[in-house]
Amino acid sequence: MKSTSLRVARPTDHLTELVQQYMDGLGFQILGSFEAHDGFDGVMLGHAGQSWHLEFTTKAGHAVGHAPTKDNLLVFYTADENEHSICCKRMRAAGFDAVPSFNPYWDRVGETFEDVDGYRVVLVQGTWPPA
Repeated sequence: MKSTSLRVARPTDHLTELVQQYMDGLGFQILGSFEAHDGFDGVMLGHAGQSWHLEFTTKAGHAVGHAPTKDNLLVFYTADENEHSICCKRMRAAGFDAVPSFNPYWDRVGETFEDVDGYRVVLVQGTWPPA
């Protein structure tokens, strides 16, 4: 599966707000979107040319609710310390809440943020695999 692409998809009750939060906080771009597709609206976010992206969807009349656990994570690694600091400031400015991580490992290597739906994003200052 070396030539595959990855889409991480999840529903939300706050599509417009969530899309803006991820665009402002992580610098994502809208890569595509759809409306009224079998009752669903959705937006794909990411960076052009990457082999992965996020998809957020909503369905009229269907409540999604909050994240099921505090350990549902998206983890992003940033090698440059200055870029990491700038990214963390952008996350706060975009409305992500800085929170203590459920797993203390992530507090040792990065900062954890919670989006409007309660899902978490960890920004690690480092590389994967670790150097």
